[in-house]
Amino acid sequence: MIPKLHYISKGSSLKEHIEHIQKACNAGAELVQLRVKDCSQKKLLAIAQEAREITAHFQTRLIINDDYKIAKEVKADGVHLGSADACPITARKHLYTWQIIGGTAHTLQDCEALIEKQVDYISLGPYSTTTTKETTAKTLGTSDYKAIIDELATTTPMLAVGGITLNDVKNILETGIDGIAVSQAITTDFNSIRLFNELLGASSTQEQRHSFE
Repeated sequence: MIPKLHYISKGSSLKEHIEHIQKACNAGAELVQLRVKDCSQKKLLAIAQEAREITAHFQTRLIINDDYKIAKEVKADGVHLGSADACPITARKHLYTWQIIGGTAHTLQDCEALIEKQVDYISLGPYSTTTTKETTAKTLGTSDYKAIIDELATTTPMLAVGGITLNDVKNILETGIDGIAVSQAITTDFNSIRLFNELLGASSTQEQRHSFE
């Protein structure tokens, strides 16, 4: 099962990432993705261990961005892999059976490839321009989301990602998307987690009903 709202950590330093993860958990986040770039393996492991301690205390799920080896070492709930990261099939061989794998997609073809590799969820975007992640991929409007969702007709949970605000949620959900991943809007106001959950129809304990095989 996967929560409808994912918080992707954001910060100008490793300390800020941890502070923001703490605030997100305090505000009721059900799932946090630790996303740190340009960081040594040693530092990433240390911050991942800190994030695991915090999220475990709040019974919040933790996903590690990019690095499945660290996800396994800190016993995170899973890993999120971008198109330039390890293949989900390779990661699956190394992870614990209970750990989940998410993947990033920008197109219908990306989604089809990830579904074939049996990822547990797909983050499809960017919905809007974002300063959180550098990407050359074109933004996807609600019509793009609907066309892709309709074509896929998949049971794999699909999340919208990329510059999403509270004002976007209603229109996004109408496309058939299962949930959203948010960074900037939540980092700006952690109290918005409650509002996002209300719009998604998910309380702090209610989750999207999907089983992971």
